[in-house]
Amino acid sequence: QVQLVESGGGLVQAGGSLRLSCTASGRTFSSYTMGWYRQAPGKQRELVAVITSGGNTYYADSVKGRFTVSRDNAKNTVSLQMNSLKPEDTAVYYCAVGSGLILRNGTPRGFSRVDYWGQGTQVTVSS
Repeated sequence: QVQLVESGGGLVQAGGSLRLSCTASGRTFSSYTMGWYRQAPGKQRELVAVITSGGNTYYADSVKGRFTVSRDNAKNTVSLQMNSLKPEDTAVYYCAVGSGLILRNGTPRGFSRVDYWGQGTQVTVSS
């Protein structure tokens, strides 16, 4: 069993930045592909960033150039640096351990299976 704990959400003005972190329990973190999802009210959960065990990164078109995903295997942590935030980035953000990454034209569409979810952290961007 892996536990994922997110932190770093909050309220920020449009154009601002936030950094989310997700810390995982377990001894095999370095082998996980990690994803960041978000879900806005009334919308489906969207995969916005992925980092593989080898360090390859993938981004949804909606966040490309503004968000950066990184990992620190020594600390069992994956981070999401979010810059130039927009009101439409407002959502609950979840980290996840996934397998079977599905790409379409180089952008992440989902996983064949999500093995573990974090509890989510709220990000609110005011205009």
